Amino acid sequence: MKIGILQSDRVRESLREQGFDDYPQMFMARFRAVDPSLEFAVYRCLDGEFPASIDECDVYLCTGSRFSALDPDEWIRELERFVVALVEARIPYVGICFGHQLLAKALGGTVERAAVGWGVGISQNVIESTPPWMGGEVMHDVNLVVSHQDQVTQVPSGMKVLGGSEFCPNYFCQVGTHALSIQGHPEFSRGYSRALMDMRRGIIDDDVLDKGIESLDRRVDDEAVFRWMVNFFRQGLEALTQAPARAMP
Repeated sequence: MKIGILQSDRVRESLREQGFDDYPQMFMARFRAVDPSLEFAVYRCLDGEFPASIDECDVYLCTGSRFSALDPDEWIRELERFVVALVEARIPYVGICFGHQLLAKALGGTVERAAVGWGVGISQNVIESTPPWMGGEVMHDVNLVVSHQDQVTQVPSGMKVLGGSEFCPNYFCQVGTHALSIQGHPEFSRGYSRALMDMRRGIIDDDVLDKGIESLDRRVDDEAVFRWMVNFFRQGLEALTQAPARAMP
């Protein structure tokens, strides 16, 4: 299985100097820990680099971003069109944070700057629906690192909410067998989360950051979520092979 990583941001140079990998490398390392046979292609969408065809990879993942799905930049609008093409072709897609919000917006949902403010640190979320791709790792509460201002405030038609919290109700979402979106960052380590919060002193209120740093003592379920994503991709591909043939774009 070949995963196309739609890169929508890059790690700041000051954080790279502290030893943190760029976002595609974070994802690839964690995916390979689940399945070493996985292959990858990276598309620097923020630099205008996109797949020539939706069929270049078997499945796709869109990373998080410091940018907003609401921003008018042309690369964001092109990425939105690409995501719509994936959904229409039922090619498996996973959206993380920005990629989660972009999917909802692309399908007609509402994304807004959250009235509750920044989400940072480790968030606690209740899982209300347990689809088959969770396999034997069904969990009723899931903790992941978060870093976001925007939220999906209204899901589009056809998008099912799998779980969330009072702070972020539309946290885990799914469209059919082919699109999964997650507000949290399973690729972020506790160390990277803390470094990101430290970098944002003066941008985010100190009390929000202090609570976020305190939350880093919580359990984090990133390994389980990476297994879920691989299962989701594989089940989505199986469903795609059983679907009627589609016209090539």
